[in-house]
Amino acid sequence: MKEAGVEFKQNIVALVYDFDGTLSPEAMQHYGVLPNLGIEPSNFWAEVKAKRKSEKAEELLVYMREMIKLADQKDVKLGRDDFASHGASIEFFEGVRDWFQRINEFVKGLAGGAEIEVEHYIISAGLKEMIEGCDIASEFTEIFACEFLYDKSGHPIWPARIISDTSKTQYLFRINKGVLDVNESINSHMPTSERRIPFDNMVYFGDGETDVPSMAVVMAQGGHAVAVHKPNEGAEKCLALRQAGRIDYFCEADYREGSDLDRLVKDTLRVIVSRIALRMRIFDLPPKGCN
Repeated sequence: MKEAGVEFKQNIVALVYDFDGTLSPEAMQHYGVLPNLGIEPSNFWAEVKAKRKSEKAEELLVYMREMIKLADQKDVKLGRDDFASHGASIEFFEGVRDWFQRINEFVKGLAGGAEIEVEHYIISAGLKEMIEGCDIASEFTEIFACEFLYDKSGHPIWPARIISDTSKTQYLFRINKGVLDVNESINSHMPTSERRIPFDNMVYFGDGETDVPSMAVVMAQGGHAVAVHKPNEGAEKCLALRQAGRIDYFCEADYREGSDLDRLVKDTLRVIVSRIALRMRIFDLPPKGCN
């Protein structure tokens, strides 16, 4: 039974995005960082993969270490501000820059007078410092990504946080529970009714195998998952995800109004908003039910 004065609080839709290959066509390090270090991206990643294999190490830790090593060897300044400056050069798929405002307005129109909101999140294995410097950083309620630890001079000395394929799921639960401070534990029990954003209020956007754990968690909990691919490239891997039941649908990464992705996501949002509105109505029923 609803207690007097208690309000319905699960009225938020969360759109959660991977970054590289999902919003941006290339790995973010290709924009400024690796060219500034004087190394071809293909050579850098080949070396990272070789060292990961020979050292039996975590690839994210290897690539972050190698970036620091290259900067030291070539005496290239690579501080937090430098990462942010490189982030400003990141390019995006068509329509990304105005996508967020358009989606916010669309949901607002669907909701009518109901208080239903949209929040956008990033969960990425890329660098938080670069994402914070990009054109769209202000659109996100929170950005979860790999981070460096810096010395007093501002030079990166060690990875402070890595977000791998599987650890991405932790951040989905942070969004679900409303515990966005990474210093706070999410392991304590929280009843489903008290969680800030139910999983079936979520849409996860990814581009491939690295997103499978997150897609699986969201789909298993009644949420929605979408895969995107570059124009005329990568549809096969998305089809495999669809056939495996990891996603609802896949589209070319075209975020412009009227694109296939735009239409299908809006159809998905209609379902989510209608479901929230119904829950609101049920929540507000008097204790004895309908008259």
